[in-house]
Amino acid sequence: RRRRRRRSRDALCLRYGWLPKHLPAHCSDGQSFTIEHALSCPRGGYVAMRHNEIRDVFGELLSQTCHNVEVEPSLQPLTGEQLRSTTAIRADGARLDVKAGGFWGGRHEIAFFDVRVFNPHANSYRSTPLEAIYRKHEQEKRGQYGERVREVEKASFTPLIFSTSGGAGPAAAVAIKRLATLVAEKNDMTYSDAVTWIRSRIAFAMLRSTITCLRGARRRQGSHGQPSEPPRATAESRAVC
Repeated sequence: RRRRRRRSRDALCLRYGWLPKHLPAHCSDGQSFTIEHALSCPRGGYVAMRHNEIRDVFGELLSQTCHNVEVEPSLQPLTGEQLRSTTAIRADGARLDVKAGGFWGGRHEIAFFDVRVFNPHANSYRSTPLEAIYRKHEQEKRGQYGERVREVEKASFTPLIFSTSGGAGPAAAVAIKRLATLVAEKNDMTYSDAVTWIRSRIAFAMLRSTITCLRGARRRQGSHGQPSEPPRATAESRAVC
C-alpha cells in the first residue's frame, strides 16, 4: 500500500511538473539526479525497458485483431537494392519492433511498426515545439526504415513515436485509431470505448516505466564491466536522450 501511495504521488508530480520527494542528489554517472536526467539516463537499462514495454503492449493489442503478429521481426537482407535514403539502415540482421498482417487493409498486406519514446523535457528539446519534435523523430524513422520496408519487404512502415508525458505523434495517433476500429469490430464495442481502452493501456504502461526510471537502482557498471542494459533497445534509448 505504501508503494502504491508513493507511485501515485510520483505520478502527480510528473503530471504537474513538481519535483518528487526522496530522490537521490546524484546519479551513478556523477550528474545531478533531476527528472530530466532520470528520464534520459541509460544506466540501469530503464530507458530501454520503457521502449520495450510500449512495444510489447502494442504487440499484444495487435495480436488480438491481426494475424501473423511478430515482435522484433528481422528484415530481409538487401540483395542489390539501391536505397536512396542516406540514413537508411542497410545492415543484415536489422529488426523492427512489431509486424502484423491485415492491419491497414487486406489479409495479405503486412505492416511494420517501430517504437520510439523520447523525453520532451530533455535539454536538447527545450527550445523546440513539441509538434516539431514528433515530426523530427517520425522523419528519422522513415529515413531509416521506410524505403527498405517498402522496396524489399513490399509492406508498409509506421513509426510509433511517444513522449514520456503520454503524448503520441501523428502517425502513432492514426495507428491507434485504426487499432481501435479493429478492436471495436472484433469485440462488439463502441469505437469510443475501444480507443479509450487502448490509450489507457499505453498511458499506464508509459507511467509505470517512467516512474521506474525515477526510482530504479542504477549501478556504475554491469557484472562484466559494461553498463547493464537490455540489448535490443540500447541504441534506441541513447538516440532519444
